[in-house]
Amino acid sequence: MLPLQGRTAIVTGAGRGIGRAEALHLARLGAFVVVNDSGVAASDGSGPCSGQPAEAVVAEIRAAGGVAVAHAGDVGEQTEARDVVRLAVERFGGLDILVNNAGIMRDRMVYSMSEDEWDSVVRVNLKAQYNTTKYASAYWRQQAKESGYPVYGRIVNTSTEAFLAGSPLQPNQAAAGGGVIGLTTSSALALAAYGVTVNAVCPRARTRMTEECFAGVLPPAHGGVDPLTTEHVAPLVGYLVSPAAARVTGQVMVVHGGMVAVLDRPRVAATFDTAGDVFTHEELEDQLTPYFTERTGEGFAALEVVSLRKR
Repeated sequence: MLPLQGRTAIVTGAGRGIGRAEALHLARLGAFVVVNDSGVAASDGSGPCSGQPAEAVVAEIRAAGGVAVAHAGDVGEQTEARDVVRLAVERFGGLDILVNNAGIMRDRMVYSMSEDEWDSVVRVNLKAQYNTTKYASAYWRQQAKESGYPVYGRIVNTSTEAFLAGSPLQPNQAAAGGGVIGLTTSSALALAAYGVTVNAVCPRARTRMTEECFAGVLPPAHGGVDPLTTEHVAPLVGYLVSPAAARVTGQVMVVHGGMVAVLDRPRVAATFDTAGDVFTHEELEDQLTPYFTERTGEGFAALEVVSLRKR
């Protein structure tokens, strides 16, 4: 009996890169997979992405003995997000797993970023995850109300280390990633009563989207596993959507290179009180200036996350 035998999963942005690896892995674990990707074929018709990317991944899953169906809609549109949930339910009789992976990059410093570069990233990387979560959670809530029992529901959202480290070249990516974490923690609390877990991963992998970012990080010269292969990400997602992770929810994890780091929630570093009813400027200056003088160079951004490696 495979861990996900008989379960139905949706993976968005699954035509290439991390999403493709996740879809293939969930299928190997026994899930029926709805492979969502709105992308188009490689312009030269070459490689595994010749043909519509979602269809190409479905063909891979079926060739390996799995069960899958393609959905080519843009889940940044609510109608398409609703449709991908409907497709899963109609084709496979239900929905158990949602992996929100779809994402794009439009890197630029904040002072030169265009409105479209901001809007497009927030739409795909954040709004699309809200869209699919909305319809999947509504389905699970209705199932729980009708049965009177919690359902089997798993959501894995995809955020980014740019949010954690405050990447200067990616204000749009960082903002969307922070929003995903807020969506994750809020949804985890809202859906717990229905049996649904919600977690987020911040993956680091070499894909078509990130090839420029990791151009200087070369694969091992003498064989071995590339620390940036997408194969490092998929097993964690497979675990988080499995029965074994029933008690894991509201968590944020960094994953790459054979390493998983579970992040702690924000902690209060210090508190300051006014001697009166409200702070005066002078009082704030007297209390806060010495405190931040001692913490020069240390802010909320967790730069140490970028240096995480397998021990």
